[in-house]
Amino acid sequence: MAKQRKVLVTGGCGFIGSNFIQLVAETRPSWRVVNLDVLTYAGNLKNLSGIGENAAYRFVKGDICDQALVSSLFDQERIDTVVHFAAESHVDRSIVGPDAFIRTNILGTFTLLEAARSWWLAGDKVQAEPLFLHVSTDEVFGSLGESGYFSETTAYDPRSPYSASKASSDHLAASYFHTYGLPVMITNCSNNYGPYQFPEKLIPLIFNNARNGKELPVYGDGKNIRDWLYVTDHCQAIIEVLDKGSSGRSYNIGGNNEKTNIEVVTLICEMLDAKIGPLPDGQSRTSLITYVTDRLGHDRRYAIDSTRLKEEIGWQPSVTFEQGIEMTIDWYLANLDWLETVIDGSYQDYYKQMYA
Repeated sequence: MAKQRKVLVTGGCGFIGSNFIQLVAETRPSWRVVNLDVLTYAGNLKNLSGIGENAAYRFVKGDICDQALVSSLFDQERIDTVVHFAAESHVDRSIVGPDAFIRTNILGTFTLLEAARSWWLAGDKVQAEPLFLHVSTDEVFGSLGESGYFSETTAYDPRSPYSASKASSDHLAASYFHTYGLPVMITNCSNNYGPYQFPEKLIPLIFNNARNGKELPVYGDGKNIRDWLYVTDHCQAIIEVLDKGSSGRSYNIGGNNEKTNIEVVTLICEMLDAKIGPLPDGQSRTSLITYVTDRLGHDRRYAIDSTRLKEEIGWQPSVTFEQGIEMTIDWYLANLDWLETVIDGSYQDYYKQMYA
């Protein structure tokens, strides 16, 4: 029987966080979920339409760097579990403006760890065994050659301000386990995709441009390789780590779906051609592909070895890339209103009115 939890989810209005909260509502309805999100450009209350009516759910607009607020939530809700998604995550943005990444990803993680330490280690304040799950990325490991995989023992070698900030927060979280005995686990996942992903990311960006007959920019030679993980598979892995994982352990979560960027872009074009027809001139959307100057510090290949997760937890991905990309395209086609409000920025009007 699954443990009952009082969970603080940070960044729960973002892409992965909102998918996680939806999955928890479906599969762990007895869990109390407190969603703390500052609602940056990547946070969208509409990602959780309907969840707000659930009595086991509470949304709090706030900053994870706000020590007083975070501490008050532990006190009010008697939080026994933290699932820490909140992060600045777009590599391109970290290159032009790294300061926000340092603040949120490092200082924000520190603030949460301190609140958990103060609350959980200062007497018998929670009934359940507490747990702090820090959600991170495979980008902390740097770049692979043509062979090999990232494992939990791979040395960290971050190459961008984003990955450096996440590597820092990983080390900080691990230090709280080793120094203070705080029950911490870390997950490092490969590239996620699926419903509700902000359209600055590769797959929704290419989908939207291809749908509208716009140029499809591809960095460099298009042969950078990523391991793609369907977001619901990732969220299921996190739930299973919460149920079965061991404090002090890290777990790599991969999709077993290595694809070059040009393969991803081409498949999206071909699927859109089949689903909504070719371009008005009869050409395939692949004709829109344009190679552009490569991104600074662009890692060549990522690939995840999830053996530990499979052997210790019993999880493995259930969705192939071809299945997942078709489900993703179908979701975006069925939710073009959501996509349009994100692109034009009007999705922010709702919460600006609520929290003026």
